[in-house]
Amino acid sequence: MQDKDADIIVIDPEAEYRALIKNLGGEVIKISANSNNHINALDINKDYGEGKSPLNDKAEFVLSLCEQIMGTDNGIGKDKSLIDRCVKIVYQDYENRKYQGTPPTLEDFRKVLLRQPEREAKDIALSIELFTKGSLNTFAKQTNVQVNNRIICYDIIDLGGQLMPIGMLVILDSILNRISKNRIQGKTTYIFIDEIYLLFKHSYTSFFIEKLWRRIRKYGGFATGITQNIADILKNQKATTMLSNSELVIMLNQSATDRKKLAELLQISEKELSFITNSGTGQGLIKVSNAIIPFKNIFPKNTELYKLMTTKPKEFEVQE
Repeated sequence: MQDKDADIIVIDPEAEYRALIKNLGGEVIKISANSNNHINALDINKDYGEGKSPLNDKAEFVLSLCEQIMGTDNGIGKDKSLIDRCVKIVYQDYENRKYQGTPPTLEDFRKVLLRQPEREAKDIALSIELFTKGSLNTFAKQTNVQVNNRIICYDIIDLGGQLMPIGMLVILDSILNRISKNRIQGKTTYIFIDEIYLLFKHSYTSFFIEKLWRRIRKYGGFATGITQNIADILKNQKATTMLSNSELVIMLNQSATDRKKLAELLQISEKELSFITNSGTGQGLIKVSNAIIPFKNIFPKNTELYKLMTTKPKEFEVQE
């Protein structure tokens, strides 16, 4: 299958891609507590994860989601067992239907928790109530957006602090669903994550982005992370490992501190560092495998594409 048939997925924290995506015929999915757009956190297909045991992989995701909501990095064994049990129950009918029809929701999951005899199950149900019946229930409803468009942009500028870590987990899981499906179809998936440093602020999103990074290469896809905050990236061990193992790294102008850290990590010489020291727009270094190449690529401003891509404050307009 040719790349012209590939899927393109963008995570956009600053609402900078709307014009470009819409002009390419893509779907911009605006996600926030007040948005009418919903993504069902419990969406799953038969090829989810490794494709061998979709429910086991999904149970791991739901456990991470609950622990993120409950504010614990390692929930006690009883909680984990209860969550695993309830995941199997809530998906029982859907699994019997071979993952066809309407999948369960987080609200269905909460109802299953409330039916359990253990007090701990009621505590978990109470913890997730805000995200199921409460004001932050945007991921507890059936998906009502066109996630099957070939080009998708998740606009998360209004996601909000409380919903951000949960929302990012659900979006990454939705992308994993897509990648799993595309692998079976032999279709390439390109993922672009802007301000990727945001994903490393929370342990669970950090874990899931690393998992996605490893898996997409095995599934014949490509993931690209974009950031101006390289110092924040290099503080995280998972992010540092991902960066050092990436086949392609493009570097623009860097601060003295960041240059030093990048030089150590990517083995950049002093002469090569001069290309990311006080460098102009469109100039820098490209690291491809073990080769490091200086480049200069000035994009012409008198083009429609430039107008769609620019993020300079005086040139950029947020489009609703």
